[in-house]
Amino acid sequence: MRRFVAVALAVVAGAVAAGCSGDARLPDEVQGSVVEPTVVPTTAPPSCSNAEAAEPATRTYAPLDEQPAPGEMPAGSTMAEIAERGQLVVGVSGDTLLFGSRNPLTDTIEGFDISVVQEVAKAIFDVAGEELEDRIVYKVITYAQRLPALEAREVDLVAHTMTINCNRWLRIAFSSVYYQAGQKVLVKTGSGFDTIADLDAAGARVCAPEGSTNIDEIRDTEKYPGLVVVAKPDITDCLVAMQQGEADATTGDDTVLAGFAAQDPSTEVVGPTFTAEPYGLGMNAADVDLVRFVNGVLERLRADGTLDAIAQRWLVDTGALDPEDIPPLPEPDYSRAMP
Repeated sequence: MRRFVAVALAVVAGAVAAGCSGDARLPDEVQGSVVEPTVVPTTAPPSCSNAEAAEPATRTYAPLDEQPAPGEMPAGSTMAEIAERGQLVVGVSGDTLLFGSRNPLTDTIEGFDISVVQEVAKAIFDVAGEELEDRIVYKVITYAQRLPALEAREVDLVAHTMTINCNRWLRIAFSSVYYQAGQKVLVKTGSGFDTIADLDAAGARVCAPEGSTNIDEIRDTEKYPGLVVVAKPDITDCLVAMQQGEADATTGDDTVLAGFAAQDPSTEVVGPTFTAEPYGLGMNAADVDLVRFVNGVLERLRADGTLDAIAQRWLVDTGALDPEDIPPLPEPDYSRAMP
């Protein structure tokens, strides 16, 4: 890592303090105000058939035929309900540096996901600056709470480094892809582990958060028969588990792990990506009009360079990634049939 914003240094100190105290989470200043816990279903979630899984999961609904102007949401639409309420309620991470984390210097949640959410809010309310922040409610949730929070309508949408996949489409709906990530591993510097295969061969303990595609991947015993899976409620718990010697490595999306490596200079991200993790904004499955509206917003953000500027601000200017490390966005696939 070449450089990083001041908030990263503050988080480093907090993470080290958490490791020394035996606390299992990062300190409060990077967690935010946590929403009341969502009840996570104990029954097995639905799974796609082989035929369904063969279709591209990133297929979504086409943007609205005519995108409404900011502040002029169509009567009876989900967007009009949000506008009348006066606030967009969003499920986010409070401790994923670069994408959604609380800045202890300003006491605000910020990052790539937050910047995208702000663009959606602007398109609904036609406001900016401090007034824009008054129009957004950020509810900090864990990985496992993302889908239940949408299903229970506790939030209007989720912006939480969430991978689009077929099984999730059975429960919620997704926007088009706004960032293309991939899974890697984080290890202690000088550990001798260079890839996930090295960790598997050594029978290493690898941590990942419950409810993530990352843990689904490493629980595949046919691919990784030697791994010892360490499950935690959230990804930052995995960083602390490494610091405390409970885990040999953490696996997660390359974007998230880049933030960890910046927080803790004694760690490094190694190896090539071994999964594809296309990020989408999640919404309730019934809110098809909101999905189409959000896809219209994202279409504009791609066309006018705003998404590129957001990536530059949070991933390049912070020193987390080099420009060549940011993969190009796939073309939006609007071929999903309307329900």
